[in-house]
This record gives sequence, C-alpha cells and structure tokens, in this order.
Amino acid sequence: MTSDTPRTTPAVRLRSDGAVDKDTLDYARTKIDAVVGRPGLPAVTGEVRIVRAGAHHAEHPWLATADLRVGGRHVVVLAEEATGREVVDALRDRLHRQTDQAAHTGNDTHRTPPPPWRGGSRSA
Repeated sequence: MTSDTPRTTPAVRLRSDGAVDKDTLDYARTKIDAVVGRPGLPAVTGEVRIVRAGAHHAEHPWLATADLRVGGRHVVVLAEEATGREVVDALRDRLHRQTDQAAHTGNDTHRTPPPPWRGGSRSA
C-alpha cells in the first residue's frame, strides 16, 4: 500500500509503504514540516518515505528515508528503528542536522583568507 499525504508543505511529499498507521503519518508530517519550514532555510523539495516491514521477526521493522533538495544541495537521510515514533524522531534529528549543513555549506564569511603563497592578498 502506498499513500501520498499532501499538506502544508506540498514541495516535500510524505509517502508510506506497508502497514503505516495514520497517527504515525500525522506525527511524521508535523515533524518534517517543522524541520523544512524553518526560517532562513532555502527552498526544500523532495520526498520522505516511511516503510513498515511485514516481517515480525525484523529487529528494526520501521525504515524512513528522505531524499531532498535544499537550495542547490542534495540531502539523503536514512533511519531504522523499532517503532514508528522512534523512526520519525531519528529521521527528524538527522534531517535537521543535514539541512543545516546543506544550507550553510559554501558560506565563506567565516573562513580565514588564504596565505599569500596560495593566492591570498599580502595585505591583511
């Protein structure tokens, strides 16, 4: 079973495979919207997928993947956990870290200038 859940952030799709309950999807949508809708973050597009394995013997039957474009950067995040809420929380934490890193990569305002032998200016 695959379902699409478009809500307040239509640029980031939330999909599910397997027996994923509505409460887990609502919780995931809330957490994902909070991460990608932060002020100062460039435009975010892509897809988040939550999968629940059908095998009961699996140690971590829940899997969440995010394949997003943050500004000009590609961000891929993966999380595996034992419950739906745990996998959403792990995905949120990793997604928050990765989107921050993608948003701030290339910001040269905090770097020291290169030394003269590497093409930097002699006057500092």
